[in-house]
Amino acid sequence: MSSFAPVYDPTQVLIAPSILSADFAKLGEALQCLEASGADWVHVDVMDGMFVPNLTLGPPIIEALRKHSKLPFDVHLMIEQPDRYLSHFRDAGADVLTVHAEACPHLHRTLTEIRRLGCKAGVSLNPATPVSVLENVLDELDLILVMSVNPGFGGQSFIPNSLKKLAQVKALIADRPIFLEVDGGVSPQNSGAVKAAGANVIVAGSAVFKSKDIPATIRALKNA
Repeated sequence: MSSFAPVYDPTQVLIAPSILSADFAKLGEALQCLEASGADWVHVDVMDGMFVPNLTLGPPIIEALRKHSKLPFDVHLMIEQPDRYLSHFRDAGADVLTVHAEACPHLHRTLTEIRRLGCKAGVSLNPATPVSVLENVLDELDLILVMSVNPGFGGQSFIPNSLKKLAQVKALIADRPIFLEVDGGVSPQNSGAVKAAGANVIVAGSAVFKSKDIPATIRALKNA
């Protein structure tokens, strides 16, 4: 694990670029670029080809990447039966482990196990999943991730109704120290709206890595 585990601060907006959109032949360089450019976290999308229609990377690659950055690793598990792999991702260097509510029949048990392993515990909601599934696990959460696209691929367009959903989740969180993260189609053009809706962690992949000026894009996402 990183020596800089995420600490909740309600006054900060954090930028967590997704390395899914980076050049996979140069991931180490991409991490170093993000750290130099002012990124706060690194968002790591793990896909199994079952829960979502795509395959990405697993613990061995995360372990290799961990050597290239001291930023917190925000590991997003878009996989079936994530409980089987929690300790492996922890050992590889994850600071935050986020599972999907739709993939966890015993969500409370999964979240308490993530915390027992020493990671921050997150839960993600797909666009069609109601906010009400969070009500009975709020005390086990460090992060809630609202998907503003259907997960599986980068470069998709932001679903406008996600703003309403973010506001609903923010109201549910109230004054609890829970990060509210948004992922999918976020850019400098709409980051102000997602922050106004309550998000304080912004995931951006294509907007960052397809930019000609990564530091300027990260600043724009944070300051919009």
